[in-house]
Parts: sequence; structure tokens; C-alpha cells
Amino acid sequence: MALIEDIFEEALGPVALGVGALIAIPTLFPPVRRALRPVAKGVIKAGIAIYETTVASVAEAAGDLIAEARAERENEALAAVEQKASPASL
Repeated sequence: MALIEDIFEEALGPVALGVGALIAIPTLFPPVRRALRPVAKGVIKAGIAIYETTVASVAEAAGDLIAEARAERENEALAAVEQKASPASL
């Protein structure tokens, strides 16, 4: 438990400074805020594009796997019905 407390005590100062700087810099320097806005929007847009591309590729792969699994289940069910109905099994 002391280890966790030591980590939080050591990290609290730098984290507080970083959060304070993030809050104070745009407030104190409006030109910085205006300059960072397009950068922030660009980063967000890039993140959205990466997310959409990743989700689309995963959804496509999952869709293909689901379709294959459904087809195999249908084939197995059909084979089971045919095996029960065949006269050779009597």
C-alpha cells in the first residue's frame, strides 16, 4: 500500500503542473488558444478517421466470419436432417 501512496505522492506534483499549464496557457494567451484550435481540430479529425477506418475493417472481417459461420451451421443442420431422413439409417 505504501508503494501506491509513494507513486501518487511523487506523480501528483508534475500532473498538477501539467493540468494547470493546460488550463492557464490558453486563458492567459488568447493567440495561443487561437493557434491551437486548428491543431486540436486536426488531431480530432485524424482520430475520427482512424477510428472509422478501423471499425469498418473490423466490421467487414466480422461480417465475413459471421456469414461463413451461418452458412456452415445451415449446411450442418441440413446434413443432420438428411441423415435422419435417409432410409439407410433405418
